[in-house]
Amino acid sequence: MSRGGRSGRTRVRTARGRSAQSTRWLERQLNDPYVKRAKAEGFRSRAAYKLLELDERFGLLKGARRVVDLGIAPGGWAQVVRQRLPAAAVVGIDLLPVDPIDGVTILQMDFLADSAPDALTDALGGQADLVLSDMAANTVGHPQTDHLRTMALVEAGAAFAYEILKPGGAFVAKVLAGGADHDLVAELKRNFTTVKHAKPPASRKGSSEWYVIAQGFRGTVEADA
Repeated sequence: MSRGGRSGRTRVRTARGRSAQSTRWLERQLNDPYVKRAKAEGFRSRAAYKLLELDERFGLLKGARRVVDLGIAPGGWAQVVRQRLPAAAVVGIDLLPVDPIDGVTILQMDFLADSAPDALTDALGGQADLVLSDMAANTVGHPQTDHLRTMALVEAGAAFAYEILKPGGAFVAKVLAGGADHDLVAELKRNFTTVKHAKPPASRKGSSEWYVIAQGFRGTVEADA
């Protein structure tokens, strides 16, 4: 199926029934050092290193006792939380099925469903110290549409964070290039002491993803006047 080039890079032959796009994706996966590292270290996805790098920079997991993982599939971020915080309560939600993770409660349902916030709150058993969101809308190839769909998820995640976070808590969400919308950033700044954008090294260079990191939840929600 594949062969190594002079540089040691694995190249993938185009196979019958496999598109050129699929071939490029497979070749990228086979040559991605984060993918290889994830397999070696037992993480379900390379995304685990994005959270590890964000935690190293912002101290997100320090002292957290209750954590919510929005868009948990396939479970890499929850694995990191459990590794760093073995005693923490962790609850995740995703439309996709997720293999069990020891110590993690996983809800298979649509986060945008009316019943989802209450289901997450009940499963967590108290206020959260940290709400993580690696959710992303399925892209359609139209930048403006993709941005609007993803920002709708970020806004829904933020609204949920306001409800469940304890004072001093943090909210982290995936956004696209350009970061969160101005209005959302302004709202986050009213409700958190610090709001920053970051692109962890584990994010692929060609990827448009960034993360918004809001820390120091004030405990009282301030909306637009």
